[in-house]
Amino acid sequence: MRVQERFSELSGLLLVILAVALGQLLFSDTIGPQFQLAMVTTSIAVSLHTFSGNSGVISFGHISFVAVGAFSAGLMSLAPEQKSNIFPELFPLIKDQQIGNLWSLALAAALGAIFAAIVGIPLMRLNGLAAGIATLAVLGMTRNVLRNWTSIGPGAKTLPGISETTGAVQATVGLLLTVAVGLAYQQSRFGRRLRATREDPAASQSIGISIYGERLLAFVISGGLGGFAGGLYVHYLGSITTEQVYLELTFLTLAMVVLGGLGSMWGAVLGGLLISGFSSFLIEAQKGLGLLGREIKIPSGSRDILIGILMVVILLVRPDGLSKGGELRIRSRRSADS
Repeated sequence: MRVQERFSELSGLLLVILAVALGQLLFSDTIGPQFQLAMVTTSIAVSLHTFSGNSGVISFGHISFVAVGAFSAGLMSLAPEQKSNIFPELFPLIKDQQIGNLWSLALAAALGAIFAAIVGIPLMRLNGLAAGIATLAVLGMTRNVLRNWTSIGPGAKTLPGISETTGAVQATVGLLLTVAVGLAYQQSRFGRRLRATREDPAASQSIGISIYGERLLAFVISGGLGGFAGGLYVHYLGSITTEQVYLELTFLTLAMVVLGGLGSMWGAVLGGLLISGFSSFLIEAQKGLGLLGREIKIPSGSRDILIGILMVVILLVRPDGLSKGGELRIRSRRSADS
């Protein structure tokens, strides 16, 4: 029965993702890029859910791993000649090497996991708001290091000329892979142990579960997924700055996870797709958007305000998010009869 329940959860998520992928194909000439961006940002939301959704600890600094993944994948994808001309201060190991698209994604995932392990060793001893504020401090430090240490990156300049390989196929496969890894962890004994520490820390410790160890493992897996999503993100954009992986993306990702439902993988996917779509619509509306024969134009900077209002309204109506903390399941006739 447990295997059947797991399969029904995975099937429901796959159907949603494949439906979005079909939308990319049907509307490739018009809003296909928005579908691709939605899938990439949803991958970021899923990576955050893998830690916060299972542990109950909100990480405000998760975009640090996305930034590390994005800049490492972007830099290592560039030709050595290009890096020598634009960024002569880079370390030779970075400046003189070039790797392909898939290897850059693997490197982004590995560095994201390693960075999460380094910062997680002290941080996972904290609880509640203290842990969240500490992760926010990590985000600030990461941004400043990337912005000012020109031996490992472009500094305050834009990192340009990155191959835009995250199209319809790579965005879809990337999201499917991120969901598969996150769901596999969530349904594993390690994921169940972590959720037990979330629900009753004292009882979990009394039966020998290490809260610190379980949180650290989830943090490392989440960091790896975040780095991988950062690689997808930079290969979608084609260029990147430190500001694109800082507070604005942090706010959007938290909005996705909280609005969808913090304790649910389905909620992370649903919230990611909805917020991404709404955000893309608002960006176009700020430029001037024709709809039903009329032009809609909203003031510049309205996007974050309207997304914040949407979060408040939905959480007032459904405090547990759109998914109410539950997973999307496809029930067969046999299971319904039983």
